[in-house]
Amino acid sequence: MPRIKTQTLAQHRDWRRNQLIEAAASIAMESGTEAISVAAVAARAGLSRTSVYEYFESRSELVADLVIDELEGFAGVLNSAVEECTDAQCVISCWMTAALSYIADGRHLLAKTLNATSLPQSRGHLIAMAHRKLMSALVKAVNEIGVTDVDRALAFIQAITDASTKRIESGNDAQTEISSAIAFCIYGLKVI
Repeated sequence: MPRIKTQTLAQHRDWRRNQLIEAAASIAMESGTEAISVAAVAARAGLSRTSVYEYFESRSELVADLVIDELEGFAGVLNSAVEECTDAQCVISCWMTAALSYIADGRHLLAKTLNATSLPQSRGHLIAMAHRKLMSALVKAVNEIGVTDVDRALAFIQAITDASTKRIESGNDAQTEISSAIAFCIYGLKVI
């Protein structure tokens, strides 16, 4: 029986699961999502294939949980960016700066790589919840500005972020794109 390296079995299971997720993430970053397999993840983590199946029923569940972890990490970055804000414009500005800086420095590449993968329906609601968490910091700010259709405003913010992402990825100056996106977004929200 393997030695438990944590104080409790539950902590050990969390530690081992995170070890497998990290192994899958590094494989995806090095070789693409297609290279993630149960055997490759097990080998990278120094475990047997059967050990991986104790945590994930299939490769697709492992990839889905990797997507969820990546989205939750990104949401943490965004929420941290707006913690000190005291008004709606600050929240929107700091959120967009954090989101687009995440893009500009390449941290989004794992999520982008994983987006092309088909994921199991059993994880669909968790992935949808993780996506919603990305925008959660903006809901109160959009309400404060006086926008009546919050869903529309969030969709517009997402569209501006997506357009700016494409421009940054195609080589445009990130700081210019961030400044333009913030100005466009704040002005646009005031007239909806």
